[in-house]
Amino acid sequence: MKRSSIGMSGAWLALLLVFIGAASPGLAAPKPNVVIIVADDLGYADPGFRGSAIDTPSIDALAAGGMELPRFYVAPICSPTRAALMTGRDPIRLGVSYGVILPWDSGGVHTSEHFMPESFQAAGYQTAIVGKWHLGHSQQGLTPNARGFDHFYGHLHTEVGYYPPFANVGGRDFQRNGKSVEEEGYETYLLAKEAANWIASRDKERPFFLYVPFLAPHEPLAAPEELVEKYAGLKDERPPARSPSDKLSRAARMTGRKSRRPLYAATVEAMDQAIGRILTALDREKIVDETIVLFFSDNGATRVYGRGGGDNSPLRGGKAETYEGGIRVVSLIRWPGMIQSGAKLDQVMTVMDVFPTLASAAGIETRGERKLDGVDMWPAIKRGQRVERDGYVFFGCEIPRYGSFNFTAFDDEWKLVQWVEQDPVSTTVTHELFKISEDPGEYTNLAQAHPERVQAMAEEILHWRALYPINGTRARISAPPGWHPPLDWADYPRPQATLQAQPVESMAPTRPQQYLLDFMLGDRGRLVYDCEPVRWLGGVCKP
Repeated sequence: MKRSSIGMSGAWLALLLVFIGAASPGLAAPKPNVVIIVADDLGYADPGFRGSAIDTPSIDALAAGGMELPRFYVAPICSPTRAALMTGRDPIRLGVSYGVILPWDSGGVHTSEHFMPESFQAAGYQTAIVGKWHLGHSQQGLTPNARGFDHFYGHLHTEVGYYPPFANVGGRDFQRNGKSVEEEGYETYLLAKEAANWIASRDKERPFFLYVPFLAPHEPLAAPEELVEKYAGLKDERPPARSPSDKLSRAARMTGRKSRRPLYAATVEAMDQAIGRILTALDREKIVDETIVLFFSDNGATRVYGRGGGDNSPLRGGKAETYEGGIRVVSLIRWPGMIQSGAKLDQVMTVMDVFPTLASAAGIETRGERKLDGVDMWPAIKRGQRVERDGYVFFGCEIPRYGSFNFTAFDDEWKLVQWVEQDPVSTTVTHELFKISEDPGEYTNLAQAHPERVQAMAEEILHWRALYPINGTRARISAPPGWHPPLDWADYPRPQATLQAQPVESMAPTRPQQYLLDFMLGDRGRLVYDCEPVRWLGGVCKP
């Protein structure tokens, strides 16, 4: 009887522990895995689930089994989008907004900024990036292994090509954790193979964070021969972009350039096959229900005829433009059992929101000291709750012409597109205002009907631009005179041990003088990094 009593007590204790575990947040289910897949220059209309002639069964399956984010916004070019994704902060603050990080650039995202994988690492996650980095390459502190990633396989730059030799401006650019590797095969498939192998060989006792930024379908386009043949007869029936790119397209047609649409379609399907291999790896490991998968494009498709080949219909414009076609992109999120399949989020979500949203979904802290510009959209995704954000969302671009900018400020209802042309002795500014909630195609310019709104939103853009570091990225698309690229980009980053411990900000000899010089520069840009100017004091930085 006594032994039976003890056994009964043990059973009740076990039952009590089960009950406590179910009721206590601290003893909840294991943290979810996170997989972020990013396409490069994918058009809004190009996935099969949008009615495209391109076969994308893997992306379509994500749409059917997850939630579509039809108002997901990114920067109109890639480095700013990637910087915002990794930090949850506006790329204007980071100095990575107007242009991409080019091979001859020595900077990147400030080493004092906190990256999303660092927070996941601190929460016990194993982390990996497989693909394109494009956030800094001159110093080791700017590269993936120093920014929260345990494992890095891929390339530091863009446009390395889809077949060997993988190179940028002539220098080899394919590596594994800082060591150059000689890889044979199609780049997109190589990334999928590495990602799948990493998933299979991971520590199965710990959750993981995997970031897969594909080069596809960015130029220079290439695809396996069977896919090239499959789409060889595809007609280019895309409507005009209704943007400055149409002028370049007309010129390209007059010179006899052929459409890139067929080759683009083949490159997109190859990427979809690679995505399928990653999703299959999750299924093979029986962790689909334990894994959040987020997919989106880093910007809209290029709409210049003879280059790219994507379709952003019914949206206006494309890559490098702040019309909807350049910044509103395909985006899907899946977590079976937690996110309603086949649903659509009717709210604006931005790339800055990804970090706080995924951290919230995983139940981890965002550990950076600086305030995030993104907001936590998990309540909206999980429960349909309305999430409010303060003020406007801003994006801008100077690529490809130095001194030629286009900016935007928008909220759920209104959107202003601002064009700024800086010529040697004059500056021209034009505005287009859209009721974006009713006119997502940006057909009707309401600027003349609402001059007060235009003025107020233009002033907000000016204040936003004043946050930009004075030496941030610009459209410097040619190398400095006499600059020589390395033979191998894996050898290029300067070891941190050879550098001074503290970053330098300016030539000002003292901190007070730096603040004074920053104030004198005014809206031209910031000397003091991460400055929050006080408007009523004329833009002086808070010390």
